[in-house]
Amino acid sequence: MTTKPTAVLDTFAEHLATVDLPLPVDGAEQARGQVNSARSQLADHVVPRLESLDAPLLVVIGGSTGAGKSTLVNALVGETASRSGAIRPTTRQPVLLHNPADEPWFTGTRILPGLARVRAGGEAGGRGATTGAVADTAIAGGPVPGGPAPVARSGPDEEAAGDVHPATSLELSAQARVPQGLALLDAPDIDSVAAGNRELARQLLRAADLWLFVTTANRYADAVPWEVLRTAAERDVRVDVVMNRIPDREGVSEELATDLREMLERHGIDVTHLFLVHETELDEQGMLPLAAIAELQQHFSALAADAGGRGRIARRTLAGAIAGLAGSAREIAEHARAQEAERQRLRDEALAAFTGARERIDEALGDGSLLRGEVLARWQDVVGTGEFFRGVENLVSRVRDRIGLAISGRPAPSVAAEQALGTGLVHVVIDESARGAERADAAWRATPAGRYLAEGRGLSRIPEGYREQVSTAIRAWQGDVLELVRSEGADRRTKARLLSLGVNAVGVALMVVVFASTAFVPTGLEVGAGAATAVVGQKLLETIFGEEAVRRMARVARERLSSRLDALVAERSGPFLDLLDELGDHGSADLLEADADALDQLAGTIREDA
Repeated sequence: MTTKPTAVLDTFAEHLATVDLPLPVDGAEQARGQVNSARSQLADHVVPRLESLDAPLLVVIGGSTGAGKSTLVNALVGETASRSGAIRPTTRQPVLLHNPADEPWFTGTRILPGLARVRAGGEAGGRGATTGAVADTAIAGGPVPGGPAPVARSGPDEEAAGDVHPATSLELSAQARVPQGLALLDAPDIDSVAAGNRELARQLLRAADLWLFVTTANRYADAVPWEVLRTAAERDVRVDVVMNRIPDREGVSEELATDLREMLERHGIDVTHLFLVHETELDEQGMLPLAAIAELQQHFSALAADAGGRGRIARRTLAGAIAGLAGSAREIAEHARAQEAERQRLRDEALAAFTGARERIDEALGDGSLLRGEVLARWQDVVGTGEFFRGVENLVSRVRDRIGLAISGRPAPSVAAEQALGTGLVHVVIDESARGAERADAAWRATPAGRYLAEGRGLSRIPEGYREQVSTAIRAWQGDVLELVRSEGADRRTKARLLSLGVNAVGVALMVVVFASTAFVPTGLEVGAGAATAVVGQKLLETIFGEEAVRRMARVARERLSSRLDALVAERSGPFLDLLDELGDHGSADLLEADADALDQLAGTIREDA
């Protein structure tokens, strides 16, 4: 089964719809404009033209403010079909003039589907005359979903009467003097003072099969038109040029025509026809005399009569437009990669900040800082201080005796030590994770993309409920340790010693061992009280369980603590990473690259057919 040519375009349109370039990196705004332009061109011209190559050739008449586009159009049809005047910009609403027999091609949404179709009222032969249609009504077509609904216009003087906004509607005018197979679209000024008009003009030019560029003897070197002309050349759009209002003096016409052709050649713009229109007085109806536009009118008549020639122009422009879309796809893909690279950079910064926080928590666990202050005092209540005990049994006895000295109404020393250890660890986790959040937030705010994501979100603040979440996790780990102790002390001999000391006291000893670093192992140098009590805890556990079992229990306890700490720090980094995940648009660059290759192949096929 042969794949429809439009399938390539449909796939590209689907991929464009998923492109999201939210981060303010270099070129992002331009890339978003490219995405919108590509989607517009697909809907306005490329897809409908590919589906209906025999449709009338659309000639878009564009140019600078005051170039006389509407005056030319009116002269071609022999009546005031498009308003012209001294107020700039004069062409506000685009007007599409077509032969009455070609009306079905334009009343629907085949081209420019985002513009409502509006038919002007009037008697036969008057402005915007219609054939077999009701005057003063809006007709088929309209904005994209969510846009304004079509509203009727009823005459040339009602522009400000609350009707359809010019930027959302296309006025259709059936004209018998427009040859069948051809349609003329009078577009707003490409250099209009109104931004909406400028964008609409470019949208209409992207929908053109042929562009008739109108300029004047005074304005043909202006910068803006040449920018648009270069765009047309890049897309291989067929361009014809009218130089209007040439002074009627000997030699001026030839001199200006030569200069304009040289400029066109320097800019790489291939113009098939250059029409010269001399400055001429308008008649009483404000119309150019037919003699002034006779060459242009003959050209259009010949083009309308040449179905093969029209088809070649349509295919050439279509192939150029599709090749242009392939180039756009590659450029958008590069911007998508830039966005992904920026997302990854921000992710790396956040992860680095919280990895640092996690490492600092481990340092606090291993450097003995948690075995000082309140924790040290409560642990010493359990095991005592002074010289190391001589003999295993003596050690167990002394610890058992101190545990038994608890005063009624006070927590047992082991319970107080356990609470002090837990509280100290909670403080370390909260402090270091807060510091990690502050560093991640500061790193993000150092770049525009990071500021865009972080602004107004309070990412460095400790979330509500996080303290309780940390406390709960630490208490759960301490419960894990006590369960390890119970499990390891299940045999009869060990159980007796465990019960004589108490599960909590032995559990605290295991917690102390987990927190103690190898720096606490005596090396012949004097050691502090914290190190001494840590070693006491180690010896106490070895007395009860044996050296191998203690190593195993300490490893398991540390692994479980590490797992819970990882989860707590990950929870704190979550708001940063979630913001990045919400951006989406992962993998669109590769899809667009594949689209570009397919579009190039399609453009080549169409050129061969032309």
